[in-house]
Amino acid sequence: MQHSITLQDDLEQQYLLRIGDTCLILGQRIAQWCGHAPILEEDIALSNMALDLIGQARAVLTLAGKSSGHDEDQLAFLREERHYYNPTLVELPRGDFAFTVVRNTMAATLLALLWEELLQSSNAELAAIAGQALKEARYHQEHAADWLVRLGDGTQESHQRAQAAVNALWLYTPELFSGDAVDLHAEESGLGPSWESLQKQWLVQMEYVLNAATLVAPKASAFISSGKRGVHSEHMGYILAEMQYLQRAYPGGAW
Repeated sequence: MQHSITLQDDLEQQYLLRIGDTCLILGQRIAQWCGHAPILEEDIALSNMALDLIGQARAVLTLAGKSSGHDEDQLAFLREERHYYNPTLVELPRGDFAFTVVRNTMAATLLALLWEELLQSSNAELAAIAGQALKEARYHQEHAADWLVRLGDGTQESHQRAQAAVNALWLYTPELFSGDAVDLHAEESGLGPSWESLQKQWLVQMEYVLNAATLVAPKASAFISSGKRGVHSEHMGYILAEMQYLQRAYPGGAW
C-alpha cells in the first residue's frame, strides 16, 4: 500500500490547496450525477461541469505542488483527510437534485467571484488559470441559477425541496468567508483575495437569485464548519475512500 504524502505548513500552498480541493471535491460530488440526472441534457451538463472543476483542480494542484515536489495526482490521491482544505459545503452527500442545484449555485457564485479577483494575482500562473476558469465558473453559475429559479418558482413540491436545500446548506456558508492567517498572507502578498472579502458580493448575488426563485435565506447561524482547516465532516472519509482506492491499490498504475 502506498504511503500518504506529508506537506509543510506553508500558507501560500494552503491557500492554493483550498481552491484546488474545493474544485476537486465538488467535481467528485457533481460527477455522481452521471447517469442519474432527471433528464439526459442535464446528465451531460452536470458531467461537463464536473470535468471543468476537475480541470481547474488539476491546474491549481499542479501549481500548489511545485513548492513540495508533488504532482497533481499525488496531491489529489495520496493525502490524508486532515490535509484537504475544502469547505465542508462541497463534501456533503449528493442529496436530491434540488440540493445539488442549490449547492452548485452557492459554490459557482463563490468561485466566479474568486476567479475574477485572481486575474490580478501576483502569481502569473495562477492569474492565467483564473482566466480560463472564470469563463467556466460563470457558465456554472448561470446554469445553476436558472435551474434554481425553475425549481423555486415551479411546483409546490419543487419549491419545498429547493427551500429545504437552502435551509440545510445555508448552515455551512459562514465557513466560506471565515478569515484566518492563510487568507491574510494571500491578501498581503498579492497572491489572491481573502475569501472573507467576497462575502458582501456573494450575498448580493445569492439574494438576487433567491428572490427570483421565491426562496428565502434563513437567518445566519453562529455555527462555523471547519473543512478549510482540515477538520471535516463524517462524509469526507467516504468520498476519499472512493477517490483514492485505485491509486492506493495499484500505486503508480497507468493505462
